[in-house]
Amino acid sequence: MDVEELIARESIRDLVARYNSTADSGRFDETLALFAPDAVLELPHERHEGRDAIRGLFEGVRSSVGAAAGDKPRFLRHCTATLQIDLTSPTTARSRCYFFVLTADGLDHWGRYIDEMAVVDGEWRFTRRRALTDARVEGGLGSAALRDQQSH
Repeated sequence: MDVEELIARESIRDLVARYNSTADSGRFDETLALFAPDAVLELPHERHEGRDAIRGLFEGVRSSVGAAAGDKPRFLRHCTATLQIDLTSPTTARSRCYFFVLTADGLDHWGRYIDEMAVVDGEWRFTRRRALTDARVEGGLGSAALRDQQSH
């Protein structure tokens, strides 16, 4: 492994971590900057193309989670594990990792991210992110937010 590959891998690890911290804290401008302008974010039964569409998804989730939380503390903490990175060229890569989400009530939902990324304007950015939820705690914020999203 050479220095350029190590730098790419660390940059991709940082990209995944920054997504979690900025999105969880509602800093959506910073989160959106992690995506290429024409990136795609996919959830089961949903596809959001471009930064404006991705922002709409984040704003909708924030509203749904806020409404579902009621008088409980409103926060989400996405945690990722077993990040596997495959560099497909010096400027493109694929990765996959597990995620789990904590709320004030504890574990809420969990699944996998399957990502594609590329160097855009000198920085690693998501070009495609698929979030696949494997399971969720019934009655949790993730379940309530999902029901609200499906009703629109």
